[in-house]
Amino acid sequence: MSEALQLQGRHLLLGLSGGIAGYKVAELVRLLTKAGATVQVMMTEAAEQFITAVTLQALSNRPVVTSQWDAREANNMAHINLSREADLMLIAPASADFIAKLAQGRADELLSLTALARPMERCPLLVAPAMNREMWAHPATQRNVAQIKADGATVLGPAAGDQACGEIGDGRMLEAAELFDEIVAFLQPKLLAGRKLLITAGPTFEPIDPVRGITNLSSGKMGFSIARAAADAGAEVSLVAGPVNLPTPRGVRRIDVQTAQQMYEAVLPRASVNDVFVATAAVADWRPAASAEHKIKKDGSGQAPSIAMAENRDILAAVAALPDRPYCVGFAAESQDLLKHASEKRLRKNIPLIVGNLGPATFGRDDNTLLLVDERGHREIPCNDKLSLARELVREIATRLQENA
Repeated sequence: MSEALQLQGRHLLLGLSGGIAGYKVAELVRLLTKAGATVQVMMTEAAEQFITAVTLQALSNRPVVTSQWDAREANNMAHINLSREADLMLIAPASADFIAKLAQGRADELLSLTALARPMERCPLLVAPAMNREMWAHPATQRNVAQIKADGATVLGPAAGDQACGEIGDGRMLEAAELFDEIVAFLQPKLLAGRKLLITAGPTFEPIDPVRGITNLSSGKMGFSIARAAADAGAEVSLVAGPVNLPTPRGVRRIDVQTAQQMYEAVLPRASVNDVFVATAAVADWRPAASAEHKIKKDGSGQAPSIAMAENRDILAAVAALPDRPYCVGFAAESQDLLKHASEKRLRKNIPLIVGNLGPATFGRDDNTLLLVDERGHREIPCNDKLSLARELVREIATRLQENA
């Protein structure tokens, strides 16, 4: 499924309690519907003081429900009917008062009534707190949050930062894009639950002098997408990243490096404690034998300086040679004869699976085509956005781990 439609077929119940953070929900509804979800909005009376039902109806293309006495339902039981249709229920913003209601099991208006009446095994509850920092820190609120977690709710955030009251601290509701990512992640099958993955991504940079170096065009997007997909699938993920300008995927531990040697030193001590090693980084094969202390300047002779080169250590081969090695997945970025070179590389590295792609056709792009090569043959994953490809690769890895168990 394309990333653009990653919530296709999902039906979400979105409830708003009172709070200035309600303005963020308009963008969240837009993101959810753009991703293919249907969104049924429910609002408390307090929520209507901050954002109108008209706005959210226009964005969701569905009538907004605001009262348990809504006569549009044939049986006058909106709290029953709507909760039976939903894949999940999200309350955003969730005020301190509303969290207290959830903790106590109160049901004196539509939203709390629906939260209590939903079938818990089929309609999980997600809660996005939004309140002043002192309200969030209050022992009563912390007790209530602990209670709703114990009752099965998933609490998203809150974040820290500027608040509408002018104070700074914990209590901000997550941004719309962050909530969207949390929902997508929550709905992913947890195929790698309990597994640990180590992933390398991006290029390396081998310095010639303080201002120049040898690198490549890898953007790191594929490796970062795999890290996100693995974390969404329930894995504990460590990401060793070369110099890239990409945000760290949610729930991923990131280790930044620059050179191939630094990447080697970051990977080798961690490899044996992981179940899977995915080597997507485009590691430089060669480096200058010595880096000049100062910038190498032209001397007017018209002759380029001679730079002695040394071979970098092979990170993937070193991990594959460990006595207690993880399941190793390599990447082969080629410019021609992809199947031939990928197959040869798999055998040379002594790994069970290698993923081939044409480097010049994918570096820096948001889409790709992958060729999976193993001892049984090869299979192409057709062109798609990199996150969708990453999710497909994660399914492949999960299946192979299960087969090897």
